[in-house]
Amino acid sequence: MAHYRTLWWTLIAVLAVTFALLGYFGTEVYRQAPPIPERVVTGDGTLLMTRDDILSGQSAWQSTGGMQLGSVWGHGAYQAPDWSADWLHRELVHWLDLAAVERYGQPYEALNSEQQVILRQAVRDAYRTNTYDAATGTLVVSGRRAQAMAQTAAYYADLFGNAPELRGTRQSYAMKENTLPSESRRQALTQFFFWTAWAAGTERPDSGATYTNNWPHEPLIDNVPTAENVVWSIISVVLLVAGIGFLIFGWAFLRRHDEADPPAPAQDPLSLVSLTPSQRALGKYLFLVVALFTFQVFLGGAVAHYTIEGQHFYGFNLSTYFPYSLLRTWHIQSALFWIATGFLAAGLFLAPIINGGKDPKYQKLGVDVLFWALVVVVVGSFIGNYLAIAQIMPPHLNFWLGHQGYEYVDLGRLWQIGKFTGVAFWLVLMLRGIVPAMRQPGDKHLLALLTASVVAIGLFYGAGFFYGERTHLSIMEYWRWWIVHLWVEGFFEVFATTALAFIFYNMGLVSRTVATGASLASASLFLLGGVPGTFHHLYFAGTTTPVMAVGATFSALEVVPLVVLGYEAWQHSVLRERAAWMAQVKWPLACFVAVAFWNMLGAGVFGFMINPPISLYYIQGLNTTPVHAHSALFGVYGFLALGFVLLVLRYIRPQLQFNDRLMRSGFWLLNGGLVLMVFTSLLPIGLIQFHASVSEGMWYARSEAFMQQDILQTLRWIRTVGDVVFIFGALAVSWQVVSGLLFPWRAAVSPGSESVA
Repeated sequence: MAHYRTLWWTLIAVLAVTFALLGYFGTEVYRQAPPIPERVVTGDGTLLMTRDDILSGQSAWQSTGGMQLGSVWGHGAYQAPDWSADWLHRELVHWLDLAAVERYGQPYEALNSEQQVILRQAVRDAYRTNTYDAATGTLVVSGRRAQAMAQTAAYYADLFGNAPELRGTRQSYAMKENTLPSESRRQALTQFFFWTAWAAGTERPDSGATYTNNWPHEPLIDNVPTAENVVWSIISVVLLVAGIGFLIFGWAFLRRHDEADPPAPAQDPLSLVSLTPSQRALGKYLFLVVALFTFQVFLGGAVAHYTIEGQHFYGFNLSTYFPYSLLRTWHIQSALFWIATGFLAAGLFLAPIINGGKDPKYQKLGVDVLFWALVVVVVGSFIGNYLAIAQIMPPHLNFWLGHQGYEYVDLGRLWQIGKFTGVAFWLVLMLRGIVPAMRQPGDKHLLALLTASVVAIGLFYGAGFFYGERTHLSIMEYWRWWIVHLWVEGFFEVFATTALAFIFYNMGLVSRTVATGASLASASLFLLGGVPGTFHHLYFAGTTTPVMAVGATFSALEVVPLVVLGYEAWQHSVLRERAAWMAQVKWPLACFVAVAFWNMLGAGVFGFMINPPISLYYIQGLNTTPVHAHSALFGVYGFLALGFVLLVLRYIRPQLQFNDRLMRSGFWLLNGGLVLMVFTSLLPIGLIQFHASVSEGMWYARSEAFMQQDILQTLRWIRTVGDVVFIFGALAVSWQVVSGLLFPWRAAVSPGSESVA
């Protein structure tokens, strides 16, 4: 118990310190967010736009799919440009041409090198000088800049409309025709894009860096990495090496010798417990998981193909009905739904076990109600996404019923409230089984940690309600990453680790002491870097150097515990040798082994590849980001959810024997497809873009001219191979779940005759 006390106090200290950092520097985000001018005027007082115009443009941008169609400040989709970087470069080019004609009587490109240098210095001074008056809320721009802004705005108004001369560009960007039909809303959209570019090119008062820490890389105005960027990048690498060293030192010399594993039971203890009505009712959850999973992977194939044809799917004009931004929205949202549903099902399966093998009163009713509530939220949010992007939904309803515009939190606010209510109701159902068990005598430390993770999952999704439709973009980003990073990568990670430990303990495969100690230690390690590491997403989102420093420091520590995941994979793998009956759960175990591998590669290697500030400065918003996203989101949380689904399936259908041939094919096709997807397409494209970003600028790495090169088109075609392999793997695993639910007596093919490897 003394050992537990030390681990608990360590965890409490970690949470206290890390959340103090997250909260304190969160207030820094509020204080230092780039100002949104009350008025933007020319030197002679001509009004160009107001704060309300800019925020109306933000709403218009959200209704088009927002971050699912291009990106802003580097966050979003990757086929269309980053609108902030693209606007900034286009406006600068227009300014230079206007200045060249005015001073030398010819376009900028026709000038000699000396003349160009003079104008380059002039445009740098004009753009990086801050002309915002905080006292009056007024931003003053020169007449020449106002002309450059108008020319850039005209291009964007045509691009988001249906101007025939830009149809080829819309195809390159995977934009549907007439993306935003309303002319007034297109005008507002351009004003929002101008503001994001202004913040990216204008220095903070009393600072040598722009509001976005000199992002994006734009040589025309000397937007280059700051000194602090380089310093904290080096510090993060040093901390990573030091952290790994100390972890290995502690692992080798300081950890207690684990007690011997208990003798494995002759029979699976979980199979000896009678199924409760609420557990039998979980079959529909498993069906929903694989239905959404199958839907998601087919959407992924369509989205990937859109990067080749733009508006068509093998010649069919799919964008007229289901444009890229919609399918990408559904692709991401369906992933979040099916993964979350898999986790919820695992928790609901454990609740009666925790409660001594019996259901609390009306537990099955609660399980049924929660399921249909989930279905309503899924269907309602998908319909809302469609109506919003089709511009059918009235603008004033878009944020609430249609599309919030923010990647991973795309669903309308009403559906977000429904999702939060569902997760909170799941928390209630879990606590109804946990609270009576907590009152029983005995060691409850493992159960207490599981309870804490359940409570965190139930409540922390509510962070998404701290911003609204017209909330400042920097503040929205702060709270959005509470969900995407902290809720998912933090508390779901702790729940998964603890739930697995609880399951293995109840199977009689590990002792309670080992399961508890390992779970508490893992929770501290994950949260130490994970909580303040949230800031690594905010380096260039209108924050200051201290936020970069904290994010760089702790995101390096996020990677440290992942170096021991090979040992975790080995532990999970050898569990199947503990007892003959473990062969019946070897495929869930195989998924847990895959989780450890992809956690190391996808979250660790590919995560740290983009985390240091100097790295992210050049590659934020390039195809290196989906390398991390695919290998970490599916590789870790996807395989974990599938493992939970297969485990629950095994026990709610006691007569089931997995079809080894089908499962072996599905398991290796999923892994092989993911490897092919990453290494033959996404990573090579990202690295080629990386070189372009460093040598020319972010605008160029995302430009039509660069992205439509033959080599990149070929690499996008090559991705089809990995996608098809992955889809076949998904179909195999999904069919195993469906057939296991409907025909469990038909699923067996020489059970136990095949090995995982």
